[in-house]
Amino acid sequence: MPRQARVIVPETAHHIVQRGHNRQAVFVEPTDYQHYLATLQEWKQTLSVRVYAYCLMTNHVHLILAPGADPTTMGRLMKRLAGRQTRYVNRLEGRTGSLWEGRYKSSPIETERYLLACCRYVELNPVRAGLLERPEDYPWSSYRQKLGMENSWVDEDACYLGLAADLSERRRRYRRFVMRTDTEAMDDQIRAGHRHGWLTGTTRFADAIEKKLGIRIENRTQGRPRKQEDGAEK
Repeated sequence: MPRQARVIVPETAHHIVQRGHNRQAVFVEPTDYQHYLATLQEWKQTLSVRVYAYCLMTNHVHLILAPGADPTTMGRLMKRLAGRQTRYVNRLEGRTGSLWEGRYKSSPIETERYLLACCRYVELNPVRAGLLERPEDYPWSSYRQKLGMENSWVDEDACYLGLAADLSERRRRYRRFVMRTDTEAMDDQIRAGHRHGWLTGTTRFADAIEKKLGIRIENRTQGRPRKQEDGAEK
């Protein structure tokens, strides 16, 4: 199957996945994770890239990022993250060479229908991997920030804010949304999107992106889920 050329859409969230070279460990000690997150915090502000969710696993990272009007800022952020972490690890281990796969994967997200679900998918990655039973017990994802368990530096997207006007109620509803069990079909669509570089969205979304960017979108995820899976539960 041919690879879809990377599509970066201004003012749109993207699901980013980057893996270690040959799936080798990227993060070993807590300081490794902390160094990466410090770089992410610094350069998201410098480049005005919004970070809606993240999860750092041993040999790969998941990020939900949204560039501003200049779509090149996302690639510049990823280059800075990869370069700084590579130099940091190589210096510690006295080694040279690449730490990451050469190409990160990116899937533009249809905000209204898929963004909250993509954040959930990212933050549940440690649970799916069998590392623990509760996502709030994993220290290297954005989930604890969204529940108010840590000081938050991640950005709040409109879908998350729309869960409730009251902060406590919003956190409660987000927890309920994340812990839903009827998400297999949605998760399959999200997984296909980031693995193949497809859009995570409906045909209407793909048509809109084609019109906006003036390019042909060859590969598209399938399906038309309910709006945010009724994410704003009452």
